[in-house]
Amino acid sequence: MTYRIDVAPAAARELRKLDPPARRRIQAAIEILADVPRPPAAKPLVASGGAWRVRVGDYRIVYDIEDDRLVILVLRVAHRREVYRDFV
Repeated sequence: MTYRIDVAPAAARELRKLDPPARRRIQAAIEILADVPRPPAAKPLVASGGAWRVRVGDYRIVYDIEDDRLVILVLRVAHRREVYRDFV
């Protein structure tokens, strides 16, 4: 069962700003989420309404899983020191 990946506009902007090697690693991790939405390294965020995060080096991917529609919505992609600022 493969999930569809949707990237929020803000996450797409953050992804475009990254250097090419980091961008490739993060895009590869996002593609893996389509097959395994809850990999062993992923952790649910506390008090976030069901969002999850996965580490990719010094970067974090924050995403939401919609199991009923088989959709993964990537909400944020940022460095670990910035990803949780202003996160609602």
